[in-house]
Amino acid sequence: MTYENVKIHPAVDSGVKPGLSNFAGGTLECKCASDKVQVRVEGQTAHNHVCGCTKCWKPQGAIFSQVAVVGRDKVTVTANAHKLSIVNAAAPIQRHACTGCGVHMYGRIENESHPFYGLDFVHTELSQQAGWSPAEFAAFVSSVIESGVEPSRMEGIRGRLTELGLQPYDALSPPLMDAIATHIAKASGALPA
Repeated sequence: MTYENVKIHPAVDSGVKPGLSNFAGGTLECKCASDKVQVRVEGQTAHNHVCGCTKCWKPQGAIFSQVAVVGRDKVTVTANAHKLSIVNAAAPIQRHACTGCGVHMYGRIENESHPFYGLDFVHTELSQQAGWSPAEFAAFVSSVIESGVEPSRMEGIRGRLTELGLQPYDALSPPLMDAIATHIAKASGALPA
């Protein structure tokens, strides 16, 4: 049985494209017809994945978002910053969205004690440049049900993710979950800092 008719996200539906090891970054653009918000990302991203959570921005018709991380010092708004607004200032990841089209341009963690402080979350599909790190796994897969996906579709969704080489998890990937647990253990004194 094949699940190739199950749509996940436009960036992976036809297969996961490889990244370039020497990729120098690119510019992300919102979906506005004019006066686009532009965000420059210097360098390659990491931990690119498709995400089923209900907080991440998804393109029209996509079940999952696609999101990667990069050092916050590598992210610069280069055009129309005045159009950006934080979606939810109380959320751990403060997603900066375009007030014109609603696209999330980047997410930033301001809490210095957060395990992922120093990383910004970006949607590489907003770039015209090819070579970004490829999607590596699927996170928060069951959460797509919370956004209205029928539970009966989950077998096909997990099947398609597996066909694409995107191991489905109902949290983050094991290495990222280990990084979170290590951070917490060091902060609590359970492990040496």
